[in-house]
Amino acid sequence: MNKNTNKTVLILGANSDVAKQAVKQYIEKGFSVMAASRNTNSLERFISENNLNSKVKILYFDSVDFDSHKKFYDELPAKPHIVVYAAGFLVDNERALANFKGTQQMMMVNYIGAVSILNIIAMDKSNKNLERIIGLSSLSGVRGRKSNFVYGSTKAAFTTYLAGLRQELKQRNITVNALVIGYIDTKINQGLELNKNLIMQPDYVAKFIVNAGNSFTIVPDFKWKIIYLILKVLPESLVAKLP
Repeated sequence: MNKNTNKTVLILGANSDVAKQAVKQYIEKGFSVMAASRNTNSLERFISENNLNSKVKILYFDSVDFDSHKKFYDELPAKPHIVVYAAGFLVDNERALANFKGTQQMMMVNYIGAVSILNIIAMDKSNKNLERIIGLSSLSGVRGRKSNFVYGSTKAAFTTYLAGLRQELKQRNITVNALVIGYIDTKINQGLELNKNLIMQPDYVAKFIVNAGNSFTIVPDFKWKIIYLILKVLPESLVAKLP
């Protein structure tokens, strides 16, 4: 019998390309999946096309409707063993600087909404199932760069939150991971000029979610690991010269 047969994964923001691949891979490993998104129609099509109907429960979840989060969690069909926060929103830096609505939406989806629902989940000590929380962050949040610092700031805040949450939950033997991701071939990046040699596929990134270990920071792909390490130690004068 598969050791994961009786375990449940809750994926928040499950309509993203990476999250959809994670749904498939978790099911292949024997997990039951609760896929939550505001766009349930798109999820339903994906689930139907991949013959996953009997293995996935689709739920409506709006990351920026903060007042609904407690009710959403309380009414879950099952309390999760693993939680993945994959919701994300991106507008380019020029638009974000010129129009605060774009900035605000990134803040709400990428950070505030995450903190709202994950606080509720993490502080439910009655859920003895919970063993792992995974948040999808970004290399953009490692250092502030002039090309994407508004979006990057929301991811930096999320990573910092996850780091503290990891310390908070350690005494309950709950692992928290931050997946620090580079460029992915997904709809959120369509229209952006990206280095094709660095672009990862959603199913490749999803493997790092499903197979997350004990390390806090998980950086998929060795090229991005090198970039991550360089960004961490690069002097500010050189960071300023980056695009």
